[in-house]
Amino acid sequence: MQTPTNRAAQNWVLGVTALASFMMALDAMIITTAFATIRAEFGSPVETLQWTVNAFNLTFAVLLLTGAALGDRFGRRRMFAAGLALFVVASAACALAGNATALIAARALQGAGAALVMPLAMAILSGTFGREERARALGIFASITGCALIIGPAVGGFITEHFGWRWVFWINLPIGLIAITLVLARLRESFGPAAALDIPGLALVALAALAWVWSLLRGNAVGWASAEIIATLMSGLVFTAGFVLWELRAAAPMVPMRLFSSRALASGMSASVLFYAAMYGVLFLLPQFLQTTLGFDAFGAGLRLLPWTATLFVTAPIAGAVVNRFGERPLVVTGLLMQAIGLGWIAEIVSPAVTYSALVAPLVLAGVGVSMAMPAAQNAILSSVAVAEMGKASGIFNMGRFLGGMFGIAALVANFSAHGGVDSAAHFESGFAAAMSLAATLSLAGAIAGFFLPARRRTAGAAAPQDA
Repeated sequence: MQTPTNRAAQNWVLGVTALASFMMALDAMIITTAFATIRAEFGSPVETLQWTVNAFNLTFAVLLLTGAALGDRFGRRRMFAAGLALFVVASAACALAGNATALIAARALQGAGAALVMPLAMAILSGTFGREERARALGIFASITGCALIIGPAVGGFITEHFGWRWVFWINLPIGLIAITLVLARLRESFGPAAALDIPGLALVALAALAWVWSLLRGNAVGWASAEIIATLMSGLVFTAGFVLWELRAAAPMVPMRLFSSRALASGMSASVLFYAAMYGVLFLLPQFLQTTLGFDAFGAGLRLLPWTATLFVTAPIAGAVVNRFGERPLVVTGLLMQAIGLGWIAEIVSPAVTYSALVAPLVLAGVGVSMAMPAAQNAILSSVAVAEMGKASGIFNMGRFLGGMFGIAALVANFSAHGGVDSAAHFESGFAAAMSLAATLSLAGAIAGFFLPARRRTAGAAAPQDA
């Protein structure tokens, strides 16, 4: 039984790690309703503006597993505090950015800081609580993080509307400084097994992702058959193949390819990458549609995202509770079909004259659907590996989530630019409708990938996964 002192120490760990996670999640969502204002101030096209998100996603995704390894080697508390400090400095650089290029560079630094903070928050929390109490602690941690995801767009809209978009980043400074102080005062140092750093793997996956996204970004501008696009596409193929070959031969790979021999992990990852691609792409464009075409201010746009984002708070816990009864496959497939229908519905009805009330039902449908699919897909991935490899599988899942989001934003922006623009409400609507159609298609592809998850059949009164 824990003594009161130990209980107090555990509560401090939970509070500090949850505060850091809340700040990271809030930052990811709070910027969404500021995009239209940033675009207007800098005079940047949507193709450039997407890098304010994708620069963060790229550095976070490729450094995520390295961040965990650095904490294991040099001390989790020390590297956790260093990640928070880097994130705070990068947030100040974002707030002071005088042009889009400076903002993009600062966002990349934010992603590097987050790549240290997020995996180490989970490692510190998991190491502090015993098996019996860990699930409760992780549930509280996830709920606080989820709260940031839900309220982020509305908070960002309020700040942008009343104080200016730069305060979206300034707000990180007091939160971050408080978190750093508490980390140094209340957390104990801990170490993990000293794993080798897979620097070649990290470089190869970063170059591959950059080449693929650059191709999507530049295709409309220079022509899809141009030498530049062909060269970058070929580079993407070469770097991707090189990454896979290296990971197959590396002594300590960041992504052990043998894990993908599990059908549950391979299918779950495929579905996750596809539905996160759709979700992040919609999250980038939808607030701008609400402001540019429908005429809402930033705060109004943030509030009107709640029928979509708030479904996570209600649906995800229910889906997590029933997944062991029904299995992952029905939840993933049904959920992603619902998201595909919801986004396709929006693509069909959007116009400069559409009323917001007409968007509520498809937003709720899509939100409930993806909130069903998310915990089920993650459960399928983590349940497919041994307990000792759950940390690695979780890192691979999060890496795929952010790379998928990066590709999704690039793909939807490319489709938007091919069919519309930001010069008028009607032109924006045309591009937005085309992008929503692509998002629906990605969601449908995710549902198809979900069909290949192993079925779950009853054995001795319990649900057991079977490769059927």
